[in-house]
Amino acid sequence: MKLKNKIHSLSTLMMLILLILSNLGIYFTFDRTQHKTEYSQLLGSAKELTVALSKMTDEEEAEIILRAYVPPNGALRVVGEDGKDVLTVQSMEGLDQKFPTPKRDEDYTLVPYDGFEALSIVIPTIWPTGEVVQLEVTQVLTDLKANLRLLKVVMVGITLFAMIPIIISSITLGRIVTQPIEKLIQAMTDSRRSGTFQQIAVPEQGKDELAQMGQTFNELMIQLEQNYRKQEKFVSDASHELKTPLTVIDSYARLLERRGMDKPELTEEALTAIRGETKRMKEMIEQMLDLARNNEPASYVFEETDVRVLIDDAARMITSAYGRAVHIKGPVQLALSTDGTHLKQLLIILLDNARKYSEREIDVEMEERKEYVRICIRDYGKGIPAKDIPFLFDRFYRVDEDRSRKTGGTGLGLAIANEIAIGLGTKLEIESEEGKGTAVTIWLIKAEGSQ
Repeated sequence: MKLKNKIHSLSTLMMLILLILSNLGIYFTFDRTQHKTEYSQLLGSAKELTVALSKMTDEEEAEIILRAYVPPNGALRVVGEDGKDVLTVQSMEGLDQKFPTPKRDEDYTLVPYDGFEALSIVIPTIWPTGEVVQLEVTQVLTDLKANLRLLKVVMVGITLFAMIPIIISSITLGRIVTQPIEKLIQAMTDSRRSGTFQQIAVPEQGKDELAQMGQTFNELMIQLEQNYRKQEKFVSDASHELKTPLTVIDSYARLLERRGMDKPELTEEALTAIRGETKRMKEMIEQMLDLARNNEPASYVFEETDVRVLIDDAARMITSAYGRAVHIKGPVQLALSTDGTHLKQLLIILLDNARKYSEREIDVEMEERKEYVRICIRDYGKGIPAKDIPFLFDRFYRVDEDRSRKTGGTGLGLAIANEIAIGLGTKLEIESEEGKGTAVTIWLIKAEGSQ
């Protein structure tokens, strides 16, 4: 069963049950109230009769009084102390029979009589002879049955009439709830069949959960499409980048196969080129694996770390490996809650980039504020054109293809650095001026409560 049919059926059934229960409550409340009303009226009339009988001195006059007070569709019976009937007066045929009398804890009795209910009460009174007798008053509730029958008809009519708007509203509710879901299903079906990322129309001012669901779905589709495009571009770029070294290796291998045995100098050239391209391809594959690992949030572990120690270690590695001077300015100790392993990897990537594209020393400046820690790595190299800066974090993007080849760059370093920065919850800013150098700034946000 479809969701809208379930909503329609369940809401209609629930409202029908509520109507039936409320009608039953009203019916039985009315029934009980009417019995109480009939009892009160009958008791009041009986008390008036006892007052009138107490003033009588003759039994014939008492009988006249009884006939005057006999209830419509009812009967009066006087029972003596010995339990025998003294006098019976009735306004309805067949009421001369003996009706059960109420018990001590009962105000009245109700017994079936000829398709109706007969209500009986008993009160003591003084008979004109001076004897204390029991006055039994019985009333057949013919009007009450008619009223209850009318009430049933009215309630059934109201229930049937009320079900019309209930059914209409439940159908409307089902459509309101399921229409966005049907749109989602249709959009997903179209996306699956066409291989595209379909979105659905959502009211701009919609604030309810259904509108939020649609907006979230559209945002998901946009994100999926962006990731898909990035993946396509990454695969395309990776294929292109790997194709070049493989082509070089294949070419030199063929050259060695044809003439390598006759020319030793050619063999040395080929082996050098093959080793170089193999090394570059290995570095590229390792960097691509780093990109994949850095996209995993679970790989980041934050703890109290001395950032100055990380900077000193990274600078020492660059100086030892390449003999380049790295000058560090800032506090001698700087504690911060971060992932030390990834932050050190980020520093090494940026320092290595500065080393590759400049010949002079590298400056590292540290600055601590209340809300953040700023680390700026500055080189004095060729610089980067302003038009290229927005694309520096794109995978495989190179400012200068020839320069990148000479330095061994793959176009993945800054992409990896950006992924690490995102994982650390920080951001990178690049400022550069051609001919003067480049400055990369790391903004490390302090956690609340850290000093």
